[in-house]
Amino acid sequence: MAKAGRGAAGEGHGAAGGGRGGSRTPLGSRPAHSVRLPPRRPAPVADRTGPFLRSAAAHAWRLILVGIVVYGLFVVLGRFETIAVALFLALVITSVLRPATDQLARLVPRPLAVALVLVGSIVVLLGLLALVGDAVANESSTLADEFRNGVHRIEVWLQHPPFRLSRRKLSDLQDQIVHYVSAHRAGLLSSAVSGLGRAVEFVTGGALALFASVFFLHSGERLWTWSRDEVVPGRARPGWDRAGRAAWRAFAGYTRGIIIVAATNAVIVGIALLVLEVPLALPLALLEFFAAFVPLVGSPVALGVATVVALAGRGPAIALVVLALIVIVGQLEGHVLHPLVMGWAVRLHPLVVAVSVLAGGTVAGVIGAVVAVPFVSVVWAVFRALRPTPT
Repeated sequence: MAKAGRGAAGEGHGAAGGGRGGSRTPLGSRPAHSVRLPPRRPAPVADRTGPFLRSAAAHAWRLILVGIVVYGLFVVLGRFETIAVALFLALVITSVLRPATDQLARLVPRPLAVALVLVGSIVVLLGLLALVGDAVANESSTLADEFRNGVHRIEVWLQHPPFRLSRRKLSDLQDQIVHYVSAHRAGLLSSAVSGLGRAVEFVTGGALALFASVFFLHSGERLWTWSRDEVVPGRARPGWDRAGRAAWRAFAGYTRGIIIVAATNAVIVGIALLVLEVPLALPLALLEFFAAFVPLVGSPVALGVATVVALAGRGPAIALVVLALIVIVGQLEGHVLHPLVMGWAVRLHPLVVAVSVLAGGTVAGVIGAVVAVPFVSVVWAVFRALRPTPT
């Protein structure tokens, strides 16, 4: 009885189960399961930003990295300032004298051509310096009297409108200047001694620059080929060679262009000062030549010195005329000489030139201001040489 009851119960349970299976799930099939999708997560911040912002951020960190590298390079060069300046001067000498050396090497052996070009350049430079020294010596007898008379004219000019300074205030100002010089005599003496040390470094750097330029002029191509083949891996040699030659073309073009611009400015300023009978016209023209190597800044500074000399030697009227030369030379240099002479070599916007000069001057002083523009032009030339050409 018990077994029959359990069997009946089992059959009833199986019938019930079969009824559920027959009504919902066919025989031999898997039961259906509900699929739950994972919750939708919010998009990352990088995906929610626009493509322009992502591109700007990608370029920004690269520019920051380049800026850090450039700053580090200037810091390292600052540790070896004498050597770096000497090699820079050697490259300048090589870029200027290389065409004449190549032309002369067609007629005589190259060592003799290098010697003739270097000796001839040194003779010309020493002759120019002797001419300037002779001009200063000839005018030194009258320069002191003209300077005293110029100082007196400046005092009279300051007593009239718009300044209206009394004699008592002018004498007090002179006393303050004398007191400052006497109080800071030790500091001025130490500055003079440090200036002598800088002069020794200048002579040492000049000798190193001349020594290096001899080898650059004689066997610069062989030195470049050796460094390319021995230092650079084989797969990188074509790009390295292309970048190096583009850098040298940009540097040589800039150097020759800035020399043409500086010589033109010096000739214009020298002729104007001679016509106006300003004292020390030839030394001031030479100062204008060297100051023009700092673009956009050096020429106004040199003409400012010429204005002070003209004010002391020739009076306010001539000083105003010399002051007007700052505007004339600046317009000529900015709108005629730089676009025509240097545009083909540098290909930099004037704003880039101005920012480069200020940045170089901030990092490394006068030397940094001189080196900044050729450095930026070389970097830009290398970038353009290595940039893949669009297909």
